[in-house]
Amino acid sequence: MMSNTLGARIVENRKRKGITQDQLAEHVGVSCQAVSKWENDLSCPDISLLPQLADYFNISVDALLRGKNTSMVQVLDESERKDFNKLLLKVVVNSEDGDIVNINLPLCLVKVGLDIGMQIPQFSGNDAIKNIDFEAIILAAQSGVIGKLIEVKSANGDIVEITIE
Repeated sequence: MMSNTLGARIVENRKRKGITQDQLAEHVGVSCQAVSKWENDLSCPDISLLPQLADYFNISVDALLRGKNTSMVQVLDESERKDFNKLLLKVVVNSEDGDIVNINLPLCLVKVGLDIGMQIPQFSGNDAIKNIDFEAIILAAQSGVIGKLIEVKSANGDIVEITIE
């Protein structure tokens, strides 16, 4: 469950990412004192920084501002489910070497590709994600599963996340 204040959510996400206040400050182009003030709820980030912060933490701006926890996997009742054509598959890879891959695809596009026999390209160089079963992800989404399905942080610092939103 995410914390109640914006500052607490910034701290939580920064620690989850394993970075310092200085590293976050450098990434968004502010002073480390500014980050400290945010985290202690003495001030808030400029509104123009919110998308950059959310992207860096791999969460939505809504999750950053409201604390909506999209990382929890849920199976929704049919009455609560989003239209399958509006669901997104998000794959995030942050390697220790500094490589960053963010893939945001409509699940319906992935399904069409699989239905016509298209081969989904394999991710080279990262054993953690080279064998993703996209058909299983589509079946899960069609059954009402949403949230962060996979979150792996390897011993060497690679981070892999797969989410259905």
